[in-house]
Amino acid sequence: MNLGNTLNRARVILAALVLILGAFWAGARLGPHDPTKVEAVPLGSRNLSPVDSRDSGLTEDESINVRIYRQASPAVANILTKATEYDFFMEPVPVEGAGSGFIIDPRGYILTNYHVIEGAQSIEVVLGDQSRHSAKTIGADQRNDVALIKIDPRGKQLATLKLGDSNSIQVGQKVLAIGNPFGFQSTLTTGVVSAVGRTVRTTETTAIEEAIQTDAAINRGNSGGPLIDSHGDVIGINTAIYTPSGTTAGIGFAIPINTAKSIANDLISSGRVHRAILGVQTISIAGGLGEALDLPVQEGLLVEVATKGGPAAKAGIRGGDRVVLAGMTRLYIGGDVIVAIDGQKVSDQFDINRILNHRRPGDTVNVTVYRGGKKTDIPVKLGELDGN
Repeated sequence: MNLGNTLNRARVILAALVLILGAFWAGARLGPHDPTKVEAVPLGSRNLSPVDSRDSGLTEDESINVRIYRQASPAVANILTKATEYDFFMEPVPVEGAGSGFIIDPRGYILTNYHVIEGAQSIEVVLGDQSRHSAKTIGADQRNDVALIKIDPRGKQLATLKLGDSNSIQVGQKVLAIGNPFGFQSTLTTGVVSAVGRTVRTTETTAIEEAIQTDAAINRGNSGGPLIDSHGDVIGINTAIYTPSGTTAGIGFAIPINTAKSIANDLISSGRVHRAILGVQTISIAGGLGEALDLPVQEGLLVEVATKGGPAAKAGIRGGDRVVLAGMTRLYIGGDVIVAIDGQKVSDQFDINRILNHRRPGDTVNVTVYRGGKKTDIPVKLGELDGN
């Protein structure tokens, strides 16, 4: 489950997961760029010479660690947040938090986790050279726990990280993480990719899709930082750990960088994430509700409301036409029952969110529904969520 990286406050633990983020910077110069696209450059600096294991006495593996750390650590940043909460007596209580983030563009754009900056009234970024910069939030995708913030370079040549391809990673390959666990800036940990394609549920309606599992140690304060391959490319954003104790247990999870790329491009170009919607309000019929309502299936989503003028309504999907009381709950019944989208079974709202997370506004999906006792497929052109 997600935890904020607030050092001085407790957060609810969900499904025994603690969100942890860590980030680092590395850099080189960029030429002209498209202002609507994220740009990043390979790790490297003219001021650093490669590490030669023959001259240094290091093993080949140690040389990789040293090279990437030397190149990346000047750009490692700490993200410090301040907010105000209220105690039982409604007295204001200042709260500070900390996490990590990494620069992806020389204009000062920084990727991190949403939970690192959630609720922040002010954000300060400390770079590897200890320079301090105020930052503003460009936007965030809460569903995927990704946020984009920005600092003003003010003529400073910022180091950046190259974003790799998370679709090409393999179980067993070496990975490195640099971040600020417990406030210890520019900390390096290493490990391997333990598994790929995990779905790590973080709340009732959100999850890390296609999560990268790693045994590289990540802890509080690593949140928002990069998981890097042995070429120095970012393949993920360190986000969560499974832990019975609150500290690393060798099972960490990272958001695939391909997911973050799309989000960052949306936020840079338009300041918002272009999220697809179906335009329905539903209720799960699992747990006996389907049987109680005498529905033809016992698992799926009963459409209570098909939003007027929305994608589903335009395609002909029907909502409820009458109201019944189930205990203290009012239910709209008589509508279609959605059982699959593009052939993928759905049983709760989480399933719909998971599927639509991989679609864009304007895409057409095939929605399988039961209407009465008849099963039918209805093509629906997805709309766009207003705001995030």
